[in-house]
Amino acid sequence: MPENYTALYEEHKKLGASFTDFGGWQMPLKYSSELAEHHAVRKSAGLFDLSHMGEVWVTGPEAAAFLDYALVGKISAMAVGKAKYSLICQQDGGIIDDLITYRRGDEKFLVVPNAGNAAVVAAALLERAAGFDVVVGDASAETSLIAVQGPLAEAILLRLVPAEQHALVTELKYYAAVDVPFTFDGGTQELLLARTGYTGEDGFEIFVANESAAALWQAIAGAAEEGELVPAGLASRDSLRLEAGMPLYGNELSREGNPFAAGLGPVVALSKEGDFVGKDALAALKAEGAGSTSGRKLVGLKGLGRRAGRGHYPVLKDGAVIGEVTSGQPSPTLGYPVALAYVDVEHSGLGTALDIDLRGKSEPFEVVALPFYKRQK
Repeated sequence: MPENYTALYEEHKKLGASFTDFGGWQMPLKYSSELAEHHAVRKSAGLFDLSHMGEVWVTGPEAAAFLDYALVGKISAMAVGKAKYSLICQQDGGIIDDLITYRRGDEKFLVVPNAGNAAVVAAALLERAAGFDVVVGDASAETSLIAVQGPLAEAILLRLVPAEQHALVTELKYYAAVDVPFTFDGGTQELLLARTGYTGEDGFEIFVANESAAALWQAIAGAAEEGELVPAGLASRDSLRLEAGMPLYGNELSREGNPFAAGLGPVVALSKEGDFVGKDALAALKAEGAGSTSGRKLVGLKGLGRRAGRGHYPVLKDGAVIGEVTSGQPSPTLGYPVALAYVDVEHSGLGTALDIDLRGKSEPFEVVALPFYKRQK
């Protein structure tokens, strides 16, 4: 797969980033220490490049009805200015991607899929748009996305916003978005600011044209005082989202899985009017799961020892394989190993004692409630 470079690639090089391939993109894995970057997001703030994510605009008189059909959630129920987490599924209920949709007007929506799935989601939406009075436009190639996450995120961004407009930022609710004027690079630009994130902390994501991305990145970094903000890479983003119990496509979510096994049943609006792609299969899966102990479900596992389970390690009960780890590592915030795993439903109850096979040696874990970490508000 050819490598893609975000508009911020040169900024990352200047900062001495270590790079890794992620969904076909060359992305910063870390700048110095992933542990230091992780702790900075929990205690102050981190600056992330998310420009590998997709941006697909859906506009037109039937945009809301179309997204109700194309996605599993009831997108038409969203108020303008709000955001909603949803899934795009296959006819058999398998998950093509998890995504966030922002309602920017009565007939205007922004759909943000994951990096490796951006083109796939855009193509699926375009195909499903047949018969609807909508326009599907993929703006991923010309759009950058910068995130500021952590307790000091709001204070740092306010330094780039005219004082008379501060309320646009301070009054923005979680899972909402608003156009905000930012002053940088010798002028003021109105940019879409979303209070969403993937770290378990308060924070923001800013959509900006590629040609202005580097200047905005530099302005945000320059607005922070010493010790308030560090650039953060994919390694810390992964440990932060794992502590927050957030699924990663390709690990916890896939075309072979389904929303109910992944604990995302509430995202599926089976009661909404009309048909939607995957509705019959998802209704059958829900009915089957309601009265059955077969199959596997996603659970959180807390390590009782010091060694961490990793992706694809077997999960054991009395020596027998009853599941598989999807994500796992030591939790920098909590000080013990954590993991997400699919296990047989009969062994998924809170408090269940299980083991993870760490290359031939069993390590004790316990099923616990998700998320592992929840910020104090």
